[in-house]
Amino acid sequence: MKTLPPAWIRIAITLTALITAALAGWLLWDYYLEEPWTRDGRVCADVVRVSPDVSGLVTEVKVKDNQRVNAGDLLFLVDPARFDLALKQSEAALASAEAALGLAQREAARYQKLAADNAVSHSSYDTKSVEAAQCEAALDLARANRDLARLNLDRSQVRATVNGILSNFSLRPGDYVSAGQPVTALVDADSFYVAGYFEETKLRRIHVGDPAQIRLMGDDHVLTGHVASLAAAVEDRERTDSSRLLANVNPAFSWVRLAQRIPVRVELDPVNGMVPTNLVAGQTATVTIQPQ
Repeated sequence: MKTLPPAWIRIAITLTALITAALAGWLLWDYYLEEPWTRDGRVCADVVRVSPDVSGLVTEVKVKDNQRVNAGDLLFLVDPARFDLALKQSEAALASAEAALGLAQREAARYQKLAADNAVSHSSYDTKSVEAAQCEAALDLARANRDLARLNLDRSQVRATVNGILSNFSLRPGDYVSAGQPVTALVDADSFYVAGYFEETKLRRIHVGDPAQIRLMGDDHVLTGHVASLAAAVEDRERTDSSRLLANVNPAFSWVRLAQRIPVRVELDPVNGMVPTNLVAGQTATVTIQPQ
């Protein structure tokens, strides 16, 4: 006949199981609802919208899609021959204005002497003085036009403004570009960071300067960083402005209230003195904050 263990042993085993289950439940609750970590993270970077400052036909392209470039590298040329001719025209107009000013100043000087000897009227001298002043103003305008033409010629060479990687670049010779219209994106290679979208219930455990661990999806390598800042505001989807500029508040809400997601900016720490450069903006990341 099988002998059952004493009652106190059965009670001890039951209590141990209950305590273990309660402790496991509390740890799981704290881990998922309180610990500052999130799977909702993204690799981010600043993007420069490359656009020409002058309009015209693209005559030459020096780069290709997904190419890494340095600040100052030539990307493409916008009809430099046309702007070179405009510069020569402005220089010729400037020379003409200088000659006209010299003649007007000599005429004004002669009339000044004649007016002093009462050989001509003072009104004639005043007319020549005004003509000299007008020629001087025309000279200033010619100089400004020459400088503008020189600037346009320089801006016909579109260069990279930051170190980065070209993305979605499809420009070809013969394309027409307009001033101020973006033609490609340049991802700033020196601006990569990670944005973690944490539930608002976890913010009390997150502080500026806290170390962080970042795991990219599909990559076992762990990146390290630190909390740089927390967002100051997020969009209030329950409120809009009416046509009379009054608050238009949604009168109904869901009984299940989900915690708002707050962006937290995490700066990456250098690895061997260098910030990682093999990142792709938009990658999914898991971010874990380690409170100090």
